[in-house]
Amino acid sequence: MKIFQFFALLFLICFGNEAYSQTTNVAQEVVTQTKKLKKAVDNKDISAEADSYYNIGDSFFNNGNFAKSEEYFIKSKNIYEKLNDRSNIEKVTRKLAQSQEKQNKITPAISNYNRAAEVNYSSKSKAVNSNDVARLSAPSQDMKAEAIQSNIDISQKENEKEDLAASYSQMADVNIQQKDIPKAEENLNNAYQVSKKGTPQQALEINQKLTNFYVGNKNFEKAIEAKKKVLKEDFVKDNSQEKVNQIQELADIYIKKDDAEEAIKLLKNAYEIALEKGHTLEAQKSVKRLDSLYNTSNNTNASVQLYRDFLGKLPNLVSKDRSLVDNKVLEDTEQRISQLEKERELKDELIRKKNVFNYSLIGVLIVLTVLIVFIFRTLKKVQIKNKKIALQSLRREMNPHFIFNSLNSVNHFIATNNELEANQYLTKFSKLMRGVMENSTEDFIPFQQELDLLQNYLALEKTRFSDKFDYEIEFDENLNTHSLQVPGMLVQPFLENAIWHGLRYRTTKGFLKLSFEKDDQNLKISIEDNGIGIEESKKQKTEHQKNREGRGMKNTLERITLLNDLYNRDIQCKIIDKKNEPGVLVEVSYKL
Repeated sequence: MKIFQFFALLFLICFGNEAYSQTTNVAQEVVTQTKKLKKAVDNKDISAEADSYYNIGDSFFNNGNFAKSEEYFIKSKNIYEKLNDRSNIEKVTRKLAQSQEKQNKITPAISNYNRAAEVNYSSKSKAVNSNDVARLSAPSQDMKAEAIQSNIDISQKENEKEDLAASYSQMADVNIQQKDIPKAEENLNNAYQVSKKGTPQQALEINQKLTNFYVGNKNFEKAIEAKKKVLKEDFVKDNSQEKVNQIQELADIYIKKDDAEEAIKLLKNAYEIALEKGHTLEAQKSVKRLDSLYNTSNNTNASVQLYRDFLGKLPNLVSKDRSLVDNKVLEDTEQRISQLEKERELKDELIRKKNVFNYSLIGVLIVLTVLIVFIFRTLKKVQIKNKKIALQSLRREMNPHFIFNSLNSVNHFIATNNELEANQYLTKFSKLMRGVMENSTEDFIPFQQELDLLQNYLALEKTRFSDKFDYEIEFDENLNTHSLQVPGMLVQPFLENAIWHGLRYRTTKGFLKLSFEKDDQNLKISIEDNGIGIEESKKQKTEHQKNREGRGMKNTLERITLLNDLYNRDIQCKIIDKKNEPGVLVEVSYKL
């Protein structure tokens, strides 16, 4: 007999340790939600991921597996917190608190009820959760009762059946502590009546609490009546597994009442239903309780016969037991969820590392770009500064031939005792030099100043070569001589070339014309002479003159290039021999 008992119990313990739940619907619900979870993870839909975790937790909660429900509610809550989804944060945090309270984890339950109240999704949710905080932390039973009554009022108004039943049950606990037995019985009955309509699992818990209450007060008849009442409910009659459990609990009441005969009848009935419907663990429980009763009455033969019967029917029983398969399905499903989470964490880590690399690369590129731009702008500034220095240097240079020839002219006037001419020439020359030096720091000067400098220069040259040329200066009346800005002494070298290399070599008196004309948005400057021309001038140059580079003209062309680079004035210069008559035409134009 002992060997039979050992092997039977060992086999059942092995099956029992694998059991997560004895409800087929839980396995189906968890499998369904796991598929949705995988889809959410694949689509990176974290909101749907949180919903799946919540639904899995809710399935375990409704089946009474509060430890598992807490695990999944925490996962769901963490995601909703990241999304700042206030309505779902309140919902899942309250459920989490209820799971923890069911496990007697009071401190974390208070914390989560408080968090649900802080979210303040609605005035109702804030009040309900705040009342639960007060209920769990209240120092006196009266204060607990006040908080519970407030929740009862809110649940009745909002027609929240599940919360209302829970509040009635909590109020019964307070009544028991206050030793108000009639009130405790009333509240437990109220809780049962409310819960049986919508939440069968809650109704079963309350019924068990009610029967325990009656048994504790030695009121076995009422306990038996309450248990028989629940056996008549559709949610028990339609669930053979739960029916067996309730019959076993009824048998326990008869055992405590010392009515072993009725208890044995009930346990045999539970055993037969378990064998017929394929509930291995429930059959094992009935066998163990019957064995205990037989041993008490020294009915060894009945005990041996029971175990032989059980072992003989065990293979067929296991083959029909759907709960064992469901338990294995639950175990495999949780392993898949765990694997799915590991894969997601690995993907997230890979994405994080990739993002870190990408952001680092972008950061390096930005730094390099900023550095390159800085270097480029610095070089640009240096180039501009160098160009301005070069332009300033070129402005300050005067043709050494002009200065040398001017001084020679002064010397010639003095040598011929023509002191008046020498003084006049020297006065004009000094005035011109002063004007040039005063404007040497500016790239552009008022047109009127430029006109005065050129008139002064031509007057000097006319003094020296009075018998060689006459000159004329014309300018467009549309030009504003005071506001218009022009490059200082830009055309002076062209005038000097016209006089010294063209008009000076004429046998008869020549003519030089300088004109300024506004052409659309451009200033057009023309310098026209009737000297010997460019080609003839080249022929008359000595070898020494050919080997020397014209410094004044070179400086002018360099100035034009620098002015175009710095100010984008698009200065154009064209020098040509006139075709049908002797002389040279110089045209200079630039944007105003």
